[in-house]
Amino acid sequence: MARPLTDHIFTVGSPGSLSLKIGSLHIRGNTFLAPLAGITNLPFRRLVKECGAAVVCSEMISAKGLFYNSEKTLTLLASCPEERPLSVQVFGAEPDIMARAAAEISAMGIADILDINFGCSVKKVLKQGAGAALMKHPAMSRTILKAVRRATSLPLTIKIRSGWDGSGSQAFALAEMAEQEGVDAIVFHPRTATQGFKGHADRDLIRRLTQRTALPVIGNGDITTPSDALAMLTQTGCDAVMIGRGAMINPFLPGQVEALIAQGVTRPVTASDIFRKMERLIGLYVTHFGETTACRMLRGRLPWFVKGMPGCTEVRMALSRIPTTDQAIETIQAYEYRLSL
Repeated sequence: MARPLTDHIFTVGSPGSLSLKIGSLHIRGNTFLAPLAGITNLPFRRLVKECGAAVVCSEMISAKGLFYNSEKTLTLLASCPEERPLSVQVFGAEPDIMARAAAEISAMGIADILDINFGCSVKKVLKQGAGAALMKHPAMSRTILKAVRRATSLPLTIKIRSGWDGSGSQAFALAEMAEQEGVDAIVFHPRTATQGFKGHADRDLIRRLTQRTALPVIGNGDITTPSDALAMLTQTGCDAVMIGRGAMINPFLPGQVEALIAQGVTRPVTASDIFRKMERLIGLYVTHFGETTACRMLRGRLPWFVKGMPGCTEVRMALSRIPTTDQAIETIQAYEYRLSL
């Protein structure tokens, strides 16, 4: 069912110009942090939420992992009130196990949205018949949608790619099916399953999907600046944007987008802003994981934040080898001082 074109009137600098309701959930804002495996853990989600994101999303949760009470899977479901609203993304290929996971996550009381992954193209997910593999099997996709919808009353979304070719036909068919089966919104990353993150996201496919469905559409792909998000919103008519890799380098990006939507302007992020958030992330990681694990993980996280800054090569190398969090903070502060000279 197509929606009325008047639903897509968007005025820059008009607070509330994009009202967003997903099922029973009213969302204050129009930006989502994308689910990123190995990245969007609780500390990182809290950081991006503090920086202004409307909704944050968990890492991918294996329905089979929940079924077998995997300690690793259960760890990924750590949450706190400060990050709400939270979308929890689940993946799998067996309808009964997916339904059980949906019911279990709902009973935990941590999720405001449940999302089903139809877009992951990582080999180990595809081998299970899950993620983007399901886009080749519409009958199984429908069975999973039916089973999950029966199992939970949470607002239900799906995250899809354009499919296995560039036409978007598989995405459009799955979106129509989702609407029929009681899904409440669609997140659309318009790259093919074989593209991964290569090439460019085809925004025209987002525009075509918004014209075909009455469901809210959340556009995803290639948003690295506030103007990228604004272009996606105005060119496609989508209801919100989802930001992934852009937030890894600039956690302020979702908040900048929110400011641009509501006020028509956004404050530039300074190097000092980034350094303070790096220190904040260190604290969040230590609190959640303990210092030893935090240091090991932060070696692969902190270098993102200084990417592109003057003379950052040496600093990124030092951050990738930090032995203690005190050393990490000293490295950050020494670099900040050097940039101020």
